[in-house]
Amino acid sequence: MSPETRYARSGDVNIAYQVLGDGPPDLVLVPGWVSNIDIFWEEPGLARFLRHLAACSRLILFDKRGSGLSDRVTDTPTLEERMDDVRAVMEAVGSERAALLGYSEGGPMCALFAATYPERTSALIMIGSYARRVRAPDYPCGPEPAEEKAFIDELEGAWGTPFAIDDRAPTQIDNERFRQWWARYLRMSASPAAAAALTRANYEIDIRHILPSIRVPTLILHTKRDRVMEPCHGRYLAEHIPGARYVEIEADDHLPWLDGSDAILRHVEAFVTGTRPAEVLDRVLYTIMFTDIVGSTETAVQSGDRQWRDLLEAHNAAVRQELAAFHGREINTTGDGFVAVFDGPARAIRCGSAIQAAVRQIGVEVRIGLHTGECEVQGDAVTGLALHIAARIADLASPGDVLISRTVKDLIAGSGISCEDFGAHALKGVPDEWQLYRIGA
Repeated sequence: MSPETRYARSGDVNIAYQVLGDGPPDLVLVPGWVSNIDIFWEEPGLARFLRHLAACSRLILFDKRGSGLSDRVTDTPTLEERMDDVRAVMEAVGSERAALLGYSEGGPMCALFAATYPERTSALIMIGSYARRVRAPDYPCGPEPAEEKAFIDELEGAWGTPFAIDDRAPTQIDNERFRQWWARYLRMSASPAAAAALTRANYEIDIRHILPSIRVPTLILHTKRDRVMEPCHGRYLAEHIPGARYVEIEADDHLPWLDGSDAILRHVEAFVTGTRPAEVLDRVLYTIMFTDIVGSTETAVQSGDRQWRDLLEAHNAAVRQELAAFHGREINTTGDGFVAVFDGPARAIRCGSAIQAAVRQIGVEVRIGLHTGECEVQGDAVTGLALHIAARIADLASPGDVLISRTVKDLIAGSGISCEDFGAHALKGVPDEWQLYRIGA
């Protein structure tokens, strides 16, 4: 019998979840590609896998927005929105802190969550996962662009059949019962168009820049003959997450509840129940915003002190209103600008565009720079190189611009936010050249 399915509210979206086991600890399972938590329990191997996890934790399952029993959405969900969904489910079940286990496409979101909310993450486990899905000149893992397109073209024509079972579950190719379940599982998890859109978004994910910011205990598991995610994906994660432990499992299947599942469960149980509590963390991943009024000195001279003061107060009120609307946190003011931090890059970009529109109505133009990076937190103070990078990016912006770093761009896959190439630039006092992008209107 499957656990009761309930719903948590995440913004305007209902997220389906289930809880089984008592814990401690709490363990949040973030599924890959697509999912349906009710159909999970129709596959004996998967049901056994979940019950084993629940025997050593309070296991929290959920369907990502747009998939399974959760609300269907018109836009492809971003990693940022998926983090909101995890927080909503944790709050619904009263979980203040949990270990996150993400397999396949669920892994990148777990990694981003661990870097962004270290105080709510006791441990990070990634199984058969990746930092970047597709091959690049500086990343020799994953499919080529032509392979990516061919897979998506095939998906839309074959959805509803045991699609891609030969790669994801090669040990089950001749198991007719499993083939029928897999086809039903896919049908009940997403429509063909939704699955194709999710796949395109997954191909755009690139979290390589945030891996060094992860400071929670981390376990990377990968099967040796995984045909979907070559082991080099897992090795890359382990090499770039500080202190991560990497284990290759002698197995063939990509799906973690099939071949190799006993070894996977042993490693997960030992890690979750035996991990020492992480040290008190004072480093957090933020998206930093710098704003600056264009021509502030000239405007102050022309308008006089009293009129300039009134204009500045109107500007400050408008900026603070938009920061509150998009959950930004004001860190400092610079006399004619703001420094603020956000827990998600898409939210920060939308806030930047809203600020531009709001201050334009009072006759002010601002330039805005955004960068996502690791920050040092001491009380209410936020410091670190990432702030300097965001400030330098803002310096390069023209009136009305929102400029972002390549790191920000890589984290907004699926958001629908359009970016224009702004070229590579040297940032004063910061090593290397930085690829920048301008947010489209």
